[in-house]
Amino acid sequence: MHSGVELPGLRTAADYQFGAGAGTALFPRTESFSVERSRNGRPTKVSVADGPRLVSVGAGERFTLSPEGGRRLTEGLDAPAGRVVVGDESEPFVRDGKNVFAKFVTDVGPEIRARDEVAVVHEDGGVLAVGRAELDAGAMCDFESGVAVKVRAGVPEPEGES
Repeated sequence: MHSGVELPGLRTAADYQFGAGAGTALFPRTESFSVERSRNGRPTKVSVADGPRLVSVGAGERFTLSPEGGRRLTEGLDAPAGRVVVGDESEPFVRDGKNVFAKFVTDVGPEIRARDEVAVVHEDGGVLAVGRAELDAGAMCDFESGVAVKVRAGVPEPEGES
């Protein structure tokens, strides 16, 4: 389980990486979390206790989002912060783990820079995938070609919907 001292540090790191409010969105004070560590004691994964992984912690203490982490982040930050928005045309491909191309981006958080961790969402707000921005926000909106987000994990469509 987590130590009480560690979660404030993780929240601060999330606020720094994703913007104010991200730490509380990812790691609410009302939940318990499990922190996996490397052999030298550095956090490597943070999960809900007995639940899904929220983030992995990479070199330089940067978080990579899981689909659940992306969902929490988008619910906790005002749109379009922390996200890249696409429409119906891209939805099935992105859910399947395919990359997002710039020409299909309809909106993007203005703070997003190349190499930032982002959630990819549908225009209706549902999370489709998580991944790494390959372009900054301005370029995603201006370019008609090229990969905007390298998708790491798609979010399958919920059962019973289509």
